[in-house]
Amino acid sequence: MKISKHKIIKWGWIIFCAPFALFVLMIFFVMIGLFGSLPSFKDLENPQRKLATNIISSDGVTLGTFHLENRSPVNYEDLSPNLVNALISTEDVRFYSHSGIDFNSLARVFVKTIIGGNVTGGGGGSTISQQLALNLFSERSTNKIKRAIQKLQEWVTAVKIERSYTKEEIIAMYLNTVPFGSNAFGISAASQTFFKKNPSDLNIQEAAVLIGLVNGPTMYSPVRNPERALQRRNHVISQMCKYGFLSETESDSIKKLAVDMSKYSQQDHNSGLAPYFREMLKRTMNAKEPSPSSYTNDEDYKYDLYQWENNPLYGWCNKNQKSNGENYNLDRDGLKIYTTIDSRMQRYAEQAVAEHLGKDLQPKFDKEVKTRNRLFSNLKQNEIDNIIMSAIKQSDRYREMTNAGVSQTEILKTFNTPVQMTVFAWKNGTLDTIMSPRDSILYYKSILRAGFMVMQPQTGYIKAYVGGINFRYFKYDAVRQGKRHVGSTIKPFLYTLAMEKYNPCSEFSCTQPRIPLPNNDIWEPKSTTSEKYRGQMLTLKKALALSDNWISGQLVEEFGANALADMCHNMGIYSHLDAVPSLCLGSADVSPFEMVGAYATFANKGVHIEPFFVTRIEDSKGNILGSFIPESREVISAETAYLMLNLMQGVVNHGTATRLRTSYVPTGQIAGKTGTSNSQSDGWFMGTMPTLTGGVWVGAEDRSVHFAGLGLGGGSNMALPIWGIFMQKTLNDGKLNISKTDVFEKPVNITLNFDCDTVDATDTEGEEMVSDQENKNNKDDNNVF
Repeated sequence: MKISKHKIIKWGWIIFCAPFALFVLMIFFVMIGLFGSLPSFKDLENPQRKLATNIISSDGVTLGTFHLENRSPVNYEDLSPNLVNALISTEDVRFYSHSGIDFNSLARVFVKTIIGGNVTGGGGGSTISQQLALNLFSERSTNKIKRAIQKLQEWVTAVKIERSYTKEEIIAMYLNTVPFGSNAFGISAASQTFFKKNPSDLNIQEAAVLIGLVNGPTMYSPVRNPERALQRRNHVISQMCKYGFLSETESDSIKKLAVDMSKYSQQDHNSGLAPYFREMLKRTMNAKEPSPSSYTNDEDYKYDLYQWENNPLYGWCNKNQKSNGENYNLDRDGLKIYTTIDSRMQRYAEQAVAEHLGKDLQPKFDKEVKTRNRLFSNLKQNEIDNIIMSAIKQSDRYREMTNAGVSQTEILKTFNTPVQMTVFAWKNGTLDTIMSPRDSILYYKSILRAGFMVMQPQTGYIKAYVGGINFRYFKYDAVRQGKRHVGSTIKPFLYTLAMEKYNPCSEFSCTQPRIPLPNNDIWEPKSTTSEKYRGQMLTLKKALALSDNWISGQLVEEFGANALADMCHNMGIYSHLDAVPSLCLGSADVSPFEMVGAYATFANKGVHIEPFFVTRIEDSKGNILGSFIPESREVISAETAYLMLNLMQGVVNHGTATRLRTSYVPTGQIAGKTGTSNSQSDGWFMGTMPTLTGGVWVGAEDRSVHFAGLGLGGGSNMALPIWGIFMQKTLNDGKLNISKTDVFEKPVNITLNFDCDTVDATDTEGEEMVSDQENKNNKDDNNVF
């Protein structure tokens, strides 16, 4: 059949125009939502993202984040021009001239996606606005047909974005939504992760590395694939040169530089500054209303209930709601939490713990254990086996195998079979080794732990908080969760009672007291003072410097154990205290958090301020959601507080803490007290200067793991050096305004001469230990006074 020329031309036009008509029709269908709803204008103005909550120090440093995706938004003004130039030249060189779709690239995209069938590749023609549309509002489909439709949705959304935002806002939004790998979402997190910089401070080569990651976070990772990362970075630099952002000379010079990853640190919950503090903050803000059934003792329940009712930060997320009626979520709501932590002091505190334990104390303990060929002291084999079995049953491995139905015999066999594992080690942070899970338990039992907190006594602001030696391996917070025997660090509270009746120069006979107990037994504390002082008259200042147990026993006999317990509670110790005579020697379990808060009362003229750590909370747009002030109350007079400071200065200058003077801080006013519990299981040092109060605890997880003697196991050796190293670093930092010339303010009505006597530190034979019989009395003698 003969076809007319007219029909040939007609069908030719139809065939030629059909794809364009179909394209227009598809665009229409996308716009009316036939293939799924498009973001509304409101959605564009308020894109829903998982924003990280930033924890910010008092000196403006981001300590870390709470996040599901580590993402913190920044404004265009916060971006380095190098970033913008690298992005434009590599991803969308005509960005400033198009309206969401680059029509110069549209033909190429059309050929690749429609004719060539390469729908998954996108044709390489996506503009920044199109990529933003994909990042914000959809997930990339792997189905070719769905991906083609999705591409049209991106185009329509991109045009909407261009109409709703300025070009600068689009660039900022895009860089805020891009995943860069290494758990970094958005340019702020990426800058911190890879270069420890803010986005505004990135140089050309750093900006090129990050922009190179946009299209392949794993493929071009400078950590996993350094050679590819270098090639990709140089490609970005070539693009910047090609489009006039760099000269050829600059381009050639930068390409010769290596990719510097010396500052790389993946930002997760285990890394960064103050991880224990951040976790404590999260526990506090997420706390629920206390239920008595969840507590083992009444004191802890009453304290948490008081916090719930009176502290607006405690349980803040469960007490406050967003405009939509939902409670706040720290992992996704992009809050900014402004804390009292000083990043410099925090770094010094973490360094002090690592230097003393990692370089000095732990090696000495390992050597002693190896020499005596015994980790657990004074325990029978069945007791040791019980400790190990308890640890096995608390392990993830045991729970997983039990849930999987594995028999006890097979589980225990597994725990005794050597396997490849990575464990904590001080030298490099980790150690790849082969050992059985059971041996790994013993290994971790042998590692000494520490808790260290520092606060300003006048404000209550916590400035440094080190809850342990390595958060990745040891999650337990020794500052606030941990409670251990405090030894003689409790004695200043007893002497506070005495200062309300006596003065530092008042004398007592150094003789052993014999205190009757309700069970018809007699409590006789051991002497901790050299024989030459026994039977002699000692001033209270000298007795505290020597940490003499006999005079402490006389004071608790005079004032009563109930009065001592009440004084401790009034000064900020909320833990349970048995009101028995041996309380005066530190038989109670108390946390460093409580002890530091209580000791700060002395330097704050008798006014106790509850340790305080958040000043305000803002939402992602900078609106203030909450402001906080510390709670304070007067508990002792300014005169009594000053007398106690004088007594404790004697401990540092002439008593059990003289190591501070000889090794760390030779001058300046320091009041302090050492403490050691039974068998050296716990070493303490509490110290205060006029503007900073700090407390240190050191010990092993199990109390039966400890040094053999006081020489290495006393508080003056286990804990004091951490305080000393920290204070040495802090005093040497001229920007912190902490000076050796600071003095404790003397009340005007005190005219006493405090130079009663001096003490030879070598006269202290032992410290503040409670005998086994005294521990028995603790159990048997409730409410003696």
